[in-house]
Amino acid sequence: MTEITVDNVFKSYAMTPVLERVSVTLPDHEFCTILGPSGAGKSTMLRILLSMETPTSGQVLIDGVPIDDEPQPDRGVVFQRYSVFPHMTALKNVMIGPELKAGNWFTRPLGAKRRQLRNRAASLLEEVGLGHAIDKFPSQLSGGMQQRLAIAQAMIMEPKVLLLDEPFGALDPATKRSMHGLILDLWERNKMTIVMVTHDIQEAFTLGTRILMIDKVRDDPHAPAAYGSTITHDLKLDPNRRPPLAVVTEDTMDASEDDPHSMRAIFARWTENAGDAVLEKGGAALKAHAD
Repeated sequence: MTEITVDNVFKSYAMTPVLERVSVTLPDHEFCTILGPSGAGKSTMLRILLSMETPTSGQVLIDGVPIDDEPQPDRGVVFQRYSVFPHMTALKNVMIGPELKAGNWFTRPLGAKRRQLRNRAASLLEEVGLGHAIDKFPSQLSGGMQQRLAIAQAMIMEPKVLLLDEPFGALDPATKRSMHGLILDLWERNKMTIVMVTHDIQEAFTLGTRILMIDKVRDDPHAPAAYGSTITHDLKLDPNRRPPLAVVTEDTMDASEDDPHSMRAIFARWTENAGDAVLEKGGAALKAHAD
């Protein structure tokens, strides 16, 4: 069981607020997608969950325990840029995490333990569709294959939480759909918790069981940096009623991460079209409307 609690998190750089009053609880086996305009603080929130950043105030807890100040193996991460070692084969890229975790050369797995690690790595590569490529180097793999390798690299550490920072943004539509199927399959079979940042509204609705929109509630045109972003919308979706992966709409293609008004309007239409798939709505924008 893995529950993530974000408790009243604020984050500022110098005197500039980026996030403010961010609070959310993600129960075990949640697939949480985070949307928001460019510069809203989506990736900052993910880096805080990873411990690459520390909150200015507030805290993040996993299973009731505050997270460490440094990244730990309980949280795996896959970035948009392929985070693999170019000088290692696919197999060695997957094996390197447990080897480094073991410490120095003398404590690394040897003999039977190394064969066991190799078998685990090969099995994971098979699981992500790279069983035929264990001896290939990253330069010999396509972009989608390199992302599959990065996912296997993260999964071998058996993280409680898998963090994804726009991992499919650079892929062509067909490869992206294939990766969506892969990540949903891994999520369902491994019963893990996933938090994924994306600017693709369709991706958020077709993958997520929980969708968070991070944006500014308060905005001063004379001082645009005066306020930080918070969770403006919080949707809980029925995973059995999400839109199918093959659905592509013109709305999605027209959405611009750099145009917050466009993203807000299209998000509202997707929410409306989701109908009974939306189990619960929350967030600062809903509270402000109620007030």
